[in-house]
Amino acid sequence: MSAAGSSAVGTGAARMGAVGSGAVGLIAGEGRLPILVADGIRARGMRVACVGLYGCYDPALPSHCDEFRVAGILQLGRWIRHLRRMGAHDAVMVGRVAKARFHQPFRMLRQVPDWRAARVYYLRARHDRRSPALLAAVADELLTGGVRLIDSTTHIADHMASAGVMGSVAPSPEVTRDVEFGWRVLLESSRLGIGQCIAVRDRDVLAVEAIEGTDAMIERAGSLCRAGGWTMLKTAGPSHDMRADVPTIGVQTIERLARTHARALAVGAGRVILIDRPAVLAAADRAGIAVIGVSDGGHSSASAGRAP
Repeated sequence: MSAAGSSAVGTGAARMGAVGSGAVGLIAGEGRLPILVADGIRARGMRVACVGLYGCYDPALPSHCDEFRVAGILQLGRWIRHLRRMGAHDAVMVGRVAKARFHQPFRMLRQVPDWRAARVYYLRARHDRRSPALLAAVADELLTGGVRLIDSTTHIADHMASAGVMGSVAPSPEVTRDVEFGWRVLLESSRLGIGQCIAVRDRDVLAVEAIEGTDAMIERAGSLCRAGGWTMLKTAGPSHDMRADVPTIGVQTIERLARTHARALAVGAGRVILIDRPAVLAAADRAGIAVIGVSDGGHSSASAGRAP
């Protein structure tokens, strides 16, 4: 498929009218998360009207949608037209868009921004181009075209982190102390727009995530703490716009933590997505990694019991 073209998926389109009358838009980047969201929307009896971002979406995604179109990453006008024609006025935007894609040979013609994307970048976000500001500007631009961006976790409640110990590995007292120490640091980092993730050991900060992303931060923490036994903390801050860029943990994240000898993972309850939750917790159990959900009040004690 080309970025300029569009296609309906026959098997998905045949389901139109067979489910609820409402249509929810889905703007899909990389990874499995868009599939989980599509399945969650359908489970509520609503149609999935999806715009897959060119070169990003999972090839399996179209079969999980009722209608499917393709648009370039920077073609906001096309996103809006496709969604409106498919009957979607509310939309969820999920999935990664790797910045490396913008530097691949012969891809620039597909990444040329339309006038809406240019307005977002050069006008709406000209004073602040950090991710939260850009995403808020994109949401505002979509709204001017009649598409309201909604909380991206709305249809995946079963995959959200919950408070308490998840999985079968309980945190040690040392891990609990590290989480209590590091959580304040993490919230401040998030408030300042630096990153959503840090690594700590023995009440000391090993690494702070910035633009390089969580995977690179994990590798850096592992290289700095070869003895292992460190803890990763990740959350969306209290003021984070949950319409996009909600932090996620996947099976590959757990495997990377295991390779770098981490012993625990603490995540914000209701603020972090586990993709998909049963598989993530099973991987953590196999690796002997404790997974703890921290509530808004910063409570993470294993004494609160295991989360369902």
